[in-house]
Amino acid sequence: MANLKSAKKRARQNVKRHSCNQARRSEIKTVTKKFMAALEANDLGLAQELMVSAESKIARAKGKGIVKPNTASRKISTLARRLAAKQK
Repeated sequence: MANLKSAKKRARQNVKRHSCNQARRSEIKTVTKKFMAALEANDLGLAQELMVSAESKIARAKGKGIVKPNTASRKISTLARRLAAKQK
C-alpha cells in the first residue's frame, strides 16, 4: 500500500480511471453487439444509427488511450464493411 500522500492520491486516481476505462470498453462491446443484432435482423436504419454511435465511441476511446489506434481503426473498418455488405 502507498505510504506517501502523493502516492495515495495517485492510487485513488488509478481506481477511478480504471472504472471509467472499463465502462468505456464495455460500452463499445455493447453497441457493437447491438449493431450486429440489427444487421442480423436486417434493420438497416437502426444499424446505420448504431454504426455512427459505435464509431464515435471507438474514436473517443482511441483518443483517451483506452484502445490502441490500430485496434480502433480495425474495429471501425470491420463494422463499416459488414454494413456495406448488407446494404448491397
